[in-house]
Amino acid sequence: MRVVKEAEERINEILDAADELFFQKGFDGTSTNDILEKVGIARGTLYHHFKSKEDIMDALIDRYKVRMLDAAQEIAANKSIPVVERIIQVVMALNISGGGSAEMMDHIHKPQNALMHHKIQRVIISGVTPILAGIIREGIEEGLFNTPFPYECMEMVVIYANTVFDDDYIEMTNEELAARMHAFIFNIERMLGVKQGSLMHTMKMFDNKTTGNN
Repeated sequence: MRVVKEAEERINEILDAADELFFQKGFDGTSTNDILEKVGIARGTLYHHFKSKEDIMDALIDRYKVRMLDAAQEIAANKSIPVVERIIQVVMALNISGGGSAEMMDHIHKPQNALMHHKIQRVIISGVTPILAGIIREGIEEGLFNTPFPYECMEMVVIYANTVFDDDYIEMTNEELAARMHAFIFNIERMLGVKQGSLMHTMKMFDNKTTGNN
């Protein structure tokens, strides 16, 4: 007997299958036939919901986006957490510089998922910047920061953190990475108009990558 499922349930089945296959074989190594076989549906059913394999990937990225940004926004809205601590937690929730969803990031860092990686980077840059800028504005109101460019400052921070501290872009020793971290925090302090050294304790967000370094 033919099983008819609701569109949302079928879409989620396709996305779940694609997610698993992209993780195992990479986006490039996964065919639409692989997805069809895993879900157990006809080609017409697949194309009823998605025009192409890239369309499936885009829908999967949208699902990642909702998960990441919802977590980050929840943290940003929690006024019981001090401003600087919130910034750190948002960064880690969005997995910039190694925090957050390790499974997802391992997924997109595979060479076969280069396009997926690029698209996730764009999601992070466009999504996290306004969240962090909002926290910076709170810090300005509290007298913690002094900058006329909260959004632009955070955009620079996110882009740098999301490229230089991404293992796919620049290979560094732990010593080189630690030096970059110090320089990163030093320049954030200058951009935000705070006393030199006042944000150095935020280096703890990178502890997993700089173990053994001060």
